[in-house]
Amino acid sequence: MLCPYCGKMEDKVLESRQNSSGSTIRRRRECLACGYRFTSYERIEEKPLLVVKKDGRREPFDIRKIERGLRLTTEKRHVSQETIEQILQDIEDEIVHLAGSKREISSQEIGEAALRQLYKLDTVAYIRFASVYRAFNNVDQFIEEIERITHKMG
Repeated sequence: MLCPYCGKMEDKVLESRQNSSGSTIRRRRECLACGYRFTSYERIEEKPLLVVKKDGRREPFDIRKIERGLRLTTEKRHVSQETIEQILQDIEDEIVHLAGSKREISSQEIGEAALRQLYKLDTVAYIRFASVYRAFNNVDQFIEEIERITHKMG
């Protein structure tokens, strides 16, 4: 590592410690040329998770978009803040798992993951979310979806 004092590349590590979450390692170093002591930090570099939209565009994954949808669909449904946060965590965990090492996921897979979580929580919120996500155009589509989930439940 380049010494910040003299610019030489030879050093030795005196001490290494990781932070409590395990995401960063702090290293105390000493330059072998001039004796200057300095600290370096090592962090994991994660590739961002990308969402592949229906038109083929790619954009960074943003859990806040799902959160807005969940808040709208659970409005006046007596769903606690804590429950919404847990659902968001479950959705995000599933999305990261589905994306795997390719670090890309389709917007359809994200919508389906959200629907699976909402189905377990509240069928009214599920129908509300499905109506927007699946772009229901008429009452018949609502009825079909309601009949489909009532057959699942029955």
